[in-house]
Amino acid sequence: MRALRVADGTTALVDAPIPAAAGEALVRVTLSGICNTDRELARGYMGFAGTLGHEFVGQVADAGGGPLAVGTRVVGEINAGCGACPGCVAGDARHCPTRTVLGILGRDGAHADYLRLPARNLVAVPDGVSDAQAVFVEPLAAACGVLERAAIAPGMAVAVIGDGKLGLLCALALAAAGHAPVLIGKHAAKLARATRRGIETTLAAAAPSRARSFDVVIEASGSASGFGLALDLLRPLGTLVLKSTFHGQTAIDAARLVIDEVRVVGSRCGRFATALALLARGAIAVDDLITDVVPLDHAAAALARAGEPGVLKLLLAPR
Repeated sequence: MRALRVADGTTALVDAPIPAAAGEALVRVTLSGICNTDRELARGYMGFAGTLGHEFVGQVADAGGGPLAVGTRVVGEINAGCGACPGCVAGDARHCPTRTVLGILGRDGAHADYLRLPARNLVAVPDGVSDAQAVFVEPLAAACGVLERAAIAPGMAVAVIGDGKLGLLCALALAAAGHAPVLIGKHAAKLARATRRGIETTLAAAAPSRARSFDVVIEASGSASGFGLALDLLRPLGTLVLKSTFHGQTAIDAARLVIDEVRVVGSRCGRFATALALLARGAIAVDDLITDVVPLDHAAAALARAGEPGVLKLLLAPR
């Protein structure tokens, strides 16, 4: 099969063996989504080596002992746990101490013809959700994870920094939950997508006028400037939610965190059932976030293109 792999500091589409199931389910990938994390991994983040990709929709090729029939359309929780620790027993492998993570940590990913995951990780896609929508389940679940990790009460003032895919999805998830977020970014065209959905937006250059106005700020830009702006916007005793992962280090003004008694919350993965339910009932529209669908044969070029200005989501299509 074909696979977009990182090895020895290079990223290329290569011929690779179809992954041995080894008691797990085998999935034929229909679409996979390029994420900023993929780009950071290719640059050396976490020292990853292997096949990239963790956003996907596909069809079961081998059920791996699970209940889903061959041919079932599926998405998959990306954290594969041991199955025996307290978190795994409770049905949540996100912090299993020996977990692997699809296309991120110790496990080959989805930018390939096939992938494997434990059967318990697979979630059937409802008929009313298209493949192009289903490929957004993982990033939408991550956006919904903010609501799981941060206690956002009704009426709280909430801002999201970053007008890329993740920031927009965070704003949409908050709005779907009944909040009224303000999306802050540097690109008027990207912010316009949120405005069309009824979300208040503002350009980052104008955001300082709203200093110390928000109870919760979600930093989804992945930039040092975004982190600094988030602290500027927070009220004392506010909550800073960090969503982005990127290669490199960000300077932290610890004194400001202490003086204003800011609560800092990390937010990584969310639950797929929540995201699928939002898509199934049409609560969140994602189709206009797709910039292009690219054949898998051109995956390396698409990965480079994903970082260009104006590009939102690029999808890879093995067939």
